[in-house]
Amino acid sequence: MPIGKLARYALFAALIGISVLSYLREENAPVTNAPIEPSSDTPMERQAGQPPSLPSGTGFDFYVLALSWSPSYCAAEGPNANQQQCSTGRPYGFVVHGLWPQYERGYPQDCDTSQPRNVPYAQAKQLSDIMPSPGLVTYEWRKHGSCTGLTQQDYFSVMRQAVKRFAIPAPYRQPTSRAPVNPQMLERAFVSANPGLAKDGIAVTCDSDYLREVRVCLTKDLNFRPCPEVERSSCRRRSVDMPAAQ
Repeated sequence: MPIGKLARYALFAALIGISVLSYLREENAPVTNAPIEPSSDTPMERQAGQPPSLPSGTGFDFYVLALSWSPSYCAAEGPNANQQQCSTGRPYGFVVHGLWPQYERGYPQDCDTSQPRNVPYAQAKQLSDIMPSPGLVTYEWRKHGSCTGLTQQDYFSVMRQAVKRFAIPAPYRQPTSRAPVNPQMLERAFVSANPGLAKDGIAVTCDSDYLREVRVCLTKDLNFRPCPEVERSSCRRRSVDMPAAQ
C-alpha cells in the first residue's frame, strides 16, 4: 500500500478515536445545565412568575389595612366631621383610614424620616377615590407612613395595592340603607370573600352605636396573615348600626 494512502487511513482512524473519546467523556460528565428548582423559602409570588415590584418596608413586622365605614364616621362626628369626606355629595362607603406598620406586639408611630412631613396636595388628591381627605392623608403619613422606611410615593403605592388585594363583599360596597348588622356575620362575609384570610387575621370594630372599621393584617408582600393582638379589638356586640351616606 502506498505510504500516502496509509497515512490518510491512519489520520482517519485517529479522528474517529478522538470523536469516540469525546462522546464518552460527555456521557459521563455531571449535568450542569439542569433547571434550578425553587427552594422551599422562595416566595410564592416569585415561584408563580410574578415580578418582585412591591416596595419593601423596613423596621416593622407586618401591615394593618384599616378600612373605615365612612357614613359611621360622618354620623358620629356630626358637624365636626371632615367636610371633604362627608359633604361633597359623593357617597363614600368603605374608605382607607390607614395602612399601619405593626410589631408583633405594639406598633411604631411618628418616626424620624428624611421624607417631607407634608404630603403635596396634588399627590393627596390622587388618593381621593380611596382616602377622601387630604388632611387625613398627611396625618397618616406622619403618624404611620413615616415608620415604614418607604418614600411617600412608595408608601401610597403599597397602600393602593393593599386595597386592591382586599375584596369587599358585594352587599357592603354601597353606603345604602340597611338593617343593623351583626359584626361577626360581617367578618364572616369578608373571610368568605377573601381566600386565604382566616378569622384570626381580621377585626371588625365598633363603638356603642356604629360599626366603625374593618382591619385586616397583611405581610409586607400583602399576603394575609394572623395577628392575635389586632383580632382582640374585634367588636363583641351582637348588633350595631351601619348607616347610609347622607
